[in-house]
Amino acid sequence: MSDIYLVDDHAMMRDGLRAVLEGAGHRVVGESDQPTQALADILRLSPGVLLLDLHLGLRSGFEVLEQIQKRRLGTRTILLTMSAQPRHVAEAMRLGAQGYVLKGSPSREVLSAVEAVSQGRKHLGTGVAELAVEGLMQDATPGSIESLSAREQQVIRMVVNGMTSVAIGEQLHLSPKTVESYRSRLMAKLGVSDLPALVRLAIREGLISADDA
Repeated sequence: MSDIYLVDDHAMMRDGLRAVLEGAGHRVVGESDQPTQALADILRLSPGVLLLDLHLGLRSGFEVLEQIQKRRLGTRTILLTMSAQPRHVAEAMRLGAQGYVLKGSPSREVLSAVEAVSQGRKHLGTGVAELAVEGLMQDATPGSIESLSAREQQVIRMVVNGMTSVAIGEQLHLSPKTVESYRSRLMAKLGVSDLPALVRLAIREGLISADDA
């Protein structure tokens, strides 16, 4: 059985996962809805498996995945997400995820993924393998969302959700002037000139959902 950590921004989802996992004999050692807290807990608890959502409000699960890879932590990660975008699957694999399962899959799919990755195997849920191949065949061209780093995507997500430069700066420990420069540089990089165009691009590229805008 595995020690598992849960990262999802919906408490009800975490409660449901906990019930399924503990009912199958696994141990949920912690949970969070924030990448920063999750990473601190993972460093402290060293869980065997991490179940990680991709969309965490204004943050991204890719931030956690990047840090796990960068720090060479032993925790094996399964993305459990609504996103069926090929580029997200490909990016998850590039960043070292061992599994990718779509939300809405049966509970047995999640349990199969946990069993597989805990034994050192990869697990792609139903239909995900095809998405991975498609994503790997797509080039991350300059001027596209996928060409941006996780931090750059985080800034865009904050901007399109209406956060001011002061608020963004406080969260990222940057001056408002630095945030303004960052924002202008990113918009130029993406080839957009105003906020509505940036919002449309973020929705089209799956960085945010239409409901979030």
